[in-house]
Amino acid sequence: MSASKPALPMKMVPKRPLKQDVTLKTLEQMAARVKNWGKWGPDDQLGTLNFVTPRDIVKAASLVKRGKAFALGLDFNSDGPQRTGWGGRFNPIHTMLATGTDAVAGTQDAGKIRYADDMVSMPLQCGTQWDALGHIFYGDKMWNGYDARLVDSTGAKKNGIHKTRDRMIGRGVLLDIPRHLGGDYLEDGFGVGNAELDACAKAQGVEVRRGDFVIVRTGQMEHCLAQGDWGAYAAGDAPGLRFETCEWIHKKEIAAICFDTWGCEVRPNESTEAFQPWHWIIIPMVGITMGEIFYLKDLADDCAADKVYEFLFCGPPLPITGAVGSPINPQAIK
Repeated sequence: MSASKPALPMKMVPKRPLKQDVTLKTLEQMAARVKNWGKWGPDDQLGTLNFVTPRDIVKAASLVKRGKAFALGLDFNSDGPQRTGWGGRFNPIHTMLATGTDAVAGTQDAGKIRYADDMVSMPLQCGTQWDALGHIFYGDKMWNGYDARLVDSTGAKKNGIHKTRDRMIGRGVLLDIPRHLGGDYLEDGFGVGNAELDACAKAQGVEVRRGDFVIVRTGQMEHCLAQGDWGAYAAGDAPGLRFETCEWIHKKEIAAICFDTWGCEVRPNESTEAFQPWHWIIIPMVGITMGEIFYLKDLADDCAADKVYEFLFCGPPLPITGAVGSPINPQAIK
């Protein structure tokens, strides 16, 4: 793994008790308050990415002062986080189709060229990745009211990730929650609420604006890397956003939300009646494209050093037709 490992020991920010009071009724009420269906017309498949205007991209480009790029993607290899992957996910399997050994042995000479070639087999959401708007359903509907059955065995006929192929660029903002709270990482189960998001932005001197790509650091990934063990990172307990932040995200009109955890929301979460209740609202109702498993240490260290927490963000998906997610290697450029 090319990602640099933080030095031990690391200081943990302890969690606070969370009530498990998000019921199906609570979900229904939140869905009604933040529902964006029809906001950009009945045929929309981009959701909140519509908040990013050409002028926003021009302004974001002006944030590049030093020409320094930070790769926010993990290496895709067998050492990835999917040791205990949820939903049948597994780490990438890299297979060589032709090698230098073959070439030197002369087995390719009949074709008058010596070469190497390879392939990868992997779930599209096994590493640093986007969740597309066709990934999560609310009842029998997905984003913008499309029938969930439009995602079938041949892929997504609506809300596929390929629709966003030229839209994942704009102003990026890092919210470094553990550093703001005086630690290196948040304890698993730490719920980040609206107050923490606002206080962190204020302390860092950065404003979250319409059309931003908001990237939230919890330090969980760095802690796993420091230990040399992913543990239950994939689908296990984790720090993350509380259910109430659905309204924060809706009010701020951000373009996308990204995290260094497996699923962005706090686990265990605040519901015994829904698995990943925040997902139920954020993707199909608000229309947010979500980034997960982002590597943030190098960017966070640089932001802490120069006190600049905004940058040009670029993270286009692989335009796989009908896919409901995509692996990425997003870039933050300062």
